[in-house]
Amino acid sequence: MSRSDPVPPGAAFQAKLQDDLYALTGRHRRRALAARTGRDFASNDYLALAGSPEMRAIVADALARGVPIGAGGSRLLRGNHDEHEALEAEAARWFGSEATLYFSTGFAANGGLFAALPGADDLVIYDELIHASAHDGMRLGRAARVSARHNDADAVADAIARWRREGGLGRPWIAVESLYSMDGDRAPLADLMAIADREDAVLIVDEAHATGVFGLAGRGLAAEWEGRDNLITLRTCGKALGAEGALVCASRAVCDILINRARGFIFSTAPSPLMAAAVRGSLALLAREQERIARLDSLVRHAHDRLVPLGALASGSPIMPVIIGDDARTMEIAARLQAQGFDVRGIRPPTVPVGTARLRLSITLNIDAATIDALADALKEEL
Repeated sequence: MSRSDPVPPGAAFQAKLQDDLYALTGRHRRRALAARTGRDFASNDYLALAGSPEMRAIVADALARGVPIGAGGSRLLRGNHDEHEALEAEAARWFGSEATLYFSTGFAANGGLFAALPGADDLVIYDELIHASAHDGMRLGRAARVSARHNDADAVADAIARWRREGGLGRPWIAVESLYSMDGDRAPLADLMAIADREDAVLIVDEAHATGVFGLAGRGLAAEWEGRDNLITLRTCGKALGAEGALVCASRAVCDILINRARGFIFSTAPSPLMAAAVRGSLALLAREQERIARLDSLVRHAHDRLVPLGALASGSPIMPVIIGDDARTMEIAARLQAQGFDVRGIRPPTVPVGTARLRLSITLNIDAATIDALADALKEEL
């Protein structure tokens, strides 16, 4: 192309995108979709329900009953279906909340919660490692926000006290995950609940990685406080429950406010009624097959015995990161393990803090003890 030739429309835009991609590649942070191959050390399908014969039968039965695949509209229009309401009633009974509201994803639920509930005079104190969806929701909301050191209840209390001294007049909101997705460690929920009681605060607990795995019968780590007026929990359905969507468990008033103010709920096509039926069936399956939780616990203990001596964090959960630090080396080790038939993924900044790039090992019932032993042997060679 000569200098006199006109520049095609959009060429500069496309060149800028390519420059951005080259920069990501140079920092070893360019993401790309990868095929699902090898033995599963990457998914959140903790109880191996997602592809199970039991879940396929639940979905087949729902289809045979005439449950539609698509909702056809938002729930405030014609998209509301009996299956949505049946799931919400059953989930409230199962988890022990006054009410529940079903969202299409956990990301959408967190966005709706933080954008719709905290008011302009309020303060959200969030754990520094909380999920990106909570950050996006807070940015859409009206409340001030401040981070607290990870799993430090005293830091949360100090932030509230400082805000009060500086003239804060509204309500504090404390936002945490019960089990953190990249480190596998647990929030100090008892201490945080005590702070919420003392400070007239609301505690929001994202139970995404604990639902189906921890707590009484898999009800999550916040289950003992469920039903309290100053607690809101979010329970993802696409991880241990093997389906899709997320349930906000709270008072009836909270759910009704979300129906009226959560824009992602109001203006989105409703979740699939078929998925609502699948989640309801998954809860029933969990209730009658508690041995899955016991088997997972045994497998996690075996994994800790084999992998912690190699550098994996002793999280006490199915999430066992191996911190490598360097982005490039992390991805190289992950690629070599993948070549040996293990689906191990490298996690880099900005998903995790700079300098903490890691292999995120996830223990599920899709593997067995022998597979963990084989990974441990391969990992020992790589490290």
